[in-house]
Amino acid sequence: MNKLYIEELETEEKLRSAFPVMNQLRTHLNEKEYMEIIKEAQETDSYVMYALYEDEKIVAVTGFKPMVTLYYGRFVWVCDLVTDSDSRSKGYGEKLLHFVHDWAGENGYTNVALSSGLAREDAHRFYEDKMNYDKVSYVFKKNL
Repeated sequence: MNKLYIEELETEEKLRSAFPVMNQLRTHLNEKEYMEIIKEAQETDSYVMYALYEDEKIVAVTGFKPMVTLYYGRFVWVCDLVTDSDSRSKGYGEKLLHFVHDWAGENGYTNVALSSGLAREDAHRFYEDKMNYDKVSYVFKKNL
């Protein structure tokens, strides 16, 4: 039986090792940009990244940050959640998102929120049907 475990990616080496999987979601980033953004997000936004390993191979990655707003109160914002394309439909995304829920509860946060691109209909079904998320808003963006 394969050994599954979740680990925080705290070193540069471990963060770099997650790039091939994260790049499947964040295709616009090269490895240098990815590392620079993670470092800044860690320093300014308390961003953390965790990976789900099957044996010693990263099969899914999430990045999230705790936040406080008037709308959600104390909550965790899931910035990134991706399962390696070769490992999809095995429950890894669900396992990692449940981990985020547990982390949030253990650290005093009352909600978990995320956004998902309009074209990602499979992801929407996953969040709404499998993970019981409610669609509560649209996210708007303006490039400057």
